[in-house]
Amino acid sequence: MTTEPESRVIRFNILGPLEGWANEHRLKFGGPIQERVLTVLLLETNRVVPVSRLIEAVWGEEPPATALQQIRKAVAELRRRIPRGLDVIATEGSGYRTVLEPGQLDMRLFQRKTAQATAEAADGRLSRAAEQLTEAMALWRGHILCGTGGRVIDSLSAPLEEHRLAATEQLFELRLALGQDSGLVGAIRETVGAHPLRERLRGQLMLALYRTGRQAEALAEYAKVRTLLVNELGIDPSTELSRLYEKILRADPELAVPESPAAGGPAAPSEPGQHTVEAALPVPALPTPCTLPYDLVDFTGREREMHWLLDLAADGRGAGLVGIDGMGGCGKSTLAVHAAHALADAYPDGQLYVDLRGYTPGERPLRPDAVAGLLLKALGSPDAQIPDDVESCLPLWQSWAANRRLLLILDNAADTAQIRPLVAAMPYGFVLVTSRARLVDLDGAQWISLSSMEPTESVTLLTRTLGEERVATEPKAAAALAELCGHLPLALRIATARLRNRPMWTLQYLAERLRDESRRLKELSSGERSVATTVQLSYQALRPDAQAAFLLLGLHSGADIDKYAAAALTATTPAEAEELLEDLLDVHLLHQPAIGLYSFHDLVRSFARSLWKPGPQTQSTGALGRLLAFYVAATDEACRVLFPGWRRYEVASPGPPAGLPPLGTEPEALSWFERELRALQAAVALGHEHGWYELAAYLARNMVFHLHHRGDIRGFQEVSEIGVAAARRSEDPWTLRLNLMNLATAQSMLGNFRQAADAAEEGLRIVTSQGDRFGEGAYLDQLGWVHGSLGNLTQGRTYLQRAVEVHQETGNAMQESFALCNLSSIHTHLGRPEEAVAAAQRAVLLCRRMGARQHQAAALNDLAIAYLDGGDHEAGLTVLDQALSLGEAHAMPRNLALTMALMANACQLNGRGDQAPGYLEQALTLVRPLSVKAWQSQIENLAGLVHQRRGEYREALALHEEAFRNASAIEYRIEMAWALAGMAQSLGELGDHPAASEYRGLADEHFDAMSVPAGRRRRA
Repeated sequence: MTTEPESRVIRFNILGPLEGWANEHRLKFGGPIQERVLTVLLLETNRVVPVSRLIEAVWGEEPPATALQQIRKAVAELRRRIPRGLDVIATEGSGYRTVLEPGQLDMRLFQRKTAQATAEAADGRLSRAAEQLTEAMALWRGHILCGTGGRVIDSLSAPLEEHRLAATEQLFELRLALGQDSGLVGAIRETVGAHPLRERLRGQLMLALYRTGRQAEALAEYAKVRTLLVNELGIDPSTELSRLYEKILRADPELAVPESPAAGGPAAPSEPGQHTVEAALPVPALPTPCTLPYDLVDFTGREREMHWLLDLAADGRGAGLVGIDGMGGCGKSTLAVHAAHALADAYPDGQLYVDLRGYTPGERPLRPDAVAGLLLKALGSPDAQIPDDVESCLPLWQSWAANRRLLLILDNAADTAQIRPLVAAMPYGFVLVTSRARLVDLDGAQWISLSSMEPTESVTLLTRTLGEERVATEPKAAAALAELCGHLPLALRIATARLRNRPMWTLQYLAERLRDESRRLKELSSGERSVATTVQLSYQALRPDAQAAFLLLGLHSGADIDKYAAAALTATTPAEAEELLEDLLDVHLLHQPAIGLYSFHDLVRSFARSLWKPGPQTQSTGALGRLLAFYVAATDEACRVLFPGWRRYEVASPGPPAGLPPLGTEPEALSWFERELRALQAAVALGHEHGWYELAAYLARNMVFHLHHRGDIRGFQEVSEIGVAAARRSEDPWTLRLNLMNLATAQSMLGNFRQAADAAEEGLRIVTSQGDRFGEGAYLDQLGWVHGSLGNLTQGRTYLQRAVEVHQETGNAMQESFALCNLSSIHTHLGRPEEAVAAAQRAVLLCRRMGARQHQAAALNDLAIAYLDGGDHEAGLTVLDQALSLGEAHAMPRNLALTMALMANACQLNGRGDQAPGYLEQALTLVRPLSVKAWQSQIENLAGLVHQRRGEYREALALHEEAFRNASAIEYRIEMAWALAGMAQSLGELGDHPAASEYRGLADEHFDAMSVPAGRRRRA
């Protein structure tokens, strides 16, 4: 029997209490923090959620100092508890994203079924639509997280709850249209009780009561809602509800139960898409004037916005004025036209469209009086009645529109002055305004801001335009193509047009063409449609200073930019830069992911960069220099706060920055480093590429402190390599020696011990030639650790002893503590427990004196190892308790993982073996995502030892085998030997004595080569 892949049987339910299922097994998530984190990630499925947003969701405005670490721990715990958790919860930048198929989440299933119901109803299949909605509503088991999620979750779930209510109303409307009145009264009455001001619901209740012979009760409901509206809101019932009341009062035959439509046949007289409380509306005797553009048959996405628009129009409380703003190409006009077609029946006096030409190339925006003349003609006014002077058209239009139910689209507006006179006298109309800028001074308007489409919506659009078969054959390429188009509707439609015209092209081929940023905008051009032209229209409408700022901001490669980095690029003050950023935000050339942060859409950034002409760019080069100088100054301050023992060095720069962000506390500095990480890495590369060698090299030196702290050793290595290259180009031996040390450290942690030795030896030659004893000690320390890792324990000890002497001579307490920790490890390997304990004790003492709590945790680990290997198990456990008491905020993931593994070992040796599995699980969960073989092999060997003591020999064997593979790949000789010894012990217990003897012999060969004493070759 075949089974479905695991990813297909994992599912989550958030429409009520949070649930997770793997097949028929219910998942447990670990506690309220994990549940809130997972709920936010699921509500934002397939979208990146910043860690700051998760912190706010869990703790509100007063998070603890350890909030960042607790969120990371919660995500790690969720990944452990959810099968294939790393695939379900992906890390992206400084946030996380859930990756789910539509069928794995009840919310997505609900959205899909309601969309299918809308489509079925639009095609006249009312019974099928009602079935889909009934199934959709059955997915709800209560409020999300039972209503206890807090402000962030409540705000995220509010649109979903509104969608639920709209679907409920639509289902009632369908059942009324199908003549299912008798069983509806109770259900509608219950919903009205929860939402007493919803006039659409009240009208449905009145109609259901009337059709079941309860005319008096129906009329009483109208009296109730009228009193409620007057008392609560100071308004009268809507025109639609009043008309329904009058029809019930006179027993109008139009309200009779409709005949049941045939299956799949035409809709009943009451169309659910009509969004009106009346059962049926009389058809106008004369044709309704309609100048709407055609509606796209493959319109995709924007479900939430459509529901909001339709519900707003359905309320019917006087005039409706809605603005739709967004960057060029995001689908503002398409949404307005699609909504207008859905609403057309509710506005029988006309549905009109005018392009105001606010951003039309080569044309001036239309004046309101000229627009009024166009509208009068569209309404069928005889030419003789339209004044010859356009100034007189506006009063006539206002007179004609005053008593008509008109639907009006004013597309492509430049400013409020174009709009206000046209909508001033439309008490019964509904007006949709689109603009690239939010017209904040348009009184009475409600606004929708459109951004990019959701990834799933983008792929759906590709499927509808290219065909299901073509997209299904290249699902990964389709997702990549949507990403490269920035999920922008215009770009997606241009891309699909090119693919339809070139049937030999694959989706992957076009995606590869788009990956070249220098030609991306050229590729996204077809006929009269062009992404570049669309963005250029917004750019050309800017003031000169805003245009200049737009160009310079395009040099920034980070995900987000704040006013301080913008000030550096634009040579302004932070306050002036913020004004420029807000100006660009207003016209949607930037968007705002969080307060104080701004970012480019990828295609807009490509456009900004395309404006720089080839050749020397003095302006851009100077801006890049200012940005690098700002980042150097900011990282100096952040490192000073976060890393005791860090030293600042002078570096030449274009000048001091105009201002720095708040960096005075550890949380502020850490949060800034996390947020700016991508931008800092890009700045190092750009500085090296464009000739700012010394600044790039020094910035690389500062960055690695934070990369090391967060456990990103790959990033540590990449930045160090660029730092070394930039330092060589700068011909500055000082910055070269700093970056060589960082590169040696990174290579050592990654297990590239021979490359680490090469870098350290080069650095040692430089500092020795300079007579720099301070630097000499650091390089001796690094060489000692590298040689010890390669198995040259005696040589490594000699280097480290010299390093300790030099550090004591120069008074470098921080570096001395590093060297002492490394020396303690080698003493332990050589069977000298007393010397190992003494070295580690002094390292701990130095860290405490300096307040270096982060490194203190690492030193306590080394002291615990020395105690445990020397047989003092109780002292080892006490030291590990001290390490844990420092808290997660002061322990790098690798150090915390080692503490947990050592705790598992110490608990077994101190009669607390029942606690060992929990510690061990946490250790492996923390270290494996780091993908550093040296750290993994050490902890896997410790884990194997713990399993051996528990009699779990097969589990122990698997762990030692994995440790051996990891250690062998990097020539980490001591862990190779321990892995072989562990494999021998496990195989012997399992009865495979020949293999055990072979592995014991191999282990002894390694121990002999390293001069490890015979009595030190078996762990207790």
